[in-house]
Amino acid sequence: MVLALLVSGVVVVLVLLGLFVFGLRRRLIQRSGGTFDCSLRWHVPENETGGKGWIYGVARYNGDRVEWFRVFSYAPRPRRFLERSAVEVLERRTPQGEEELALLSDSIVLACRHRDTRLELAMSEDALTGFLAWLEAAPPGQRVNVA
Repeated sequence: MVLALLVSGVVVVLVLLGLFVFGLRRRLIQRSGGTFDCSLRWHVPENETGGKGWIYGVARYNGDRVEWFRVFSYAPRPRRFLERSAVEVLERRTPQGEEELALLSDSIVLACRHRDTRLELAMSEDALTGFLAWLEAAPPGQRVNVA
């Protein structure tokens, strides 16, 4: 009986510690500002609109690139980087079919190409406006492709 209570107590402490670390990591990511909620699909085939492959994350502006972090991860480093000069916007659309269930409500899907990789970003209308403004704010002489 005492052993069961001890094991249960350790499990509760570990779960609480894990939740605390998730919260602390998110706070550290957002500390420098310029963050927004952004779901991501990487290596998306042409004309693919299924709800599979979306990963919920947080993106952060850092100079001439956007750093993307998975929400459900303990990794302190970004999972993906999008360099402003390498991003080409292909289309903008609303979520379709199963995507409506996989994404946050009121998300807008932005299909892009980053170098040779086709990807999709899903974010709120406000975050989309900021992202497109960031893309267009490239220094003079840099190529910007916004559809």
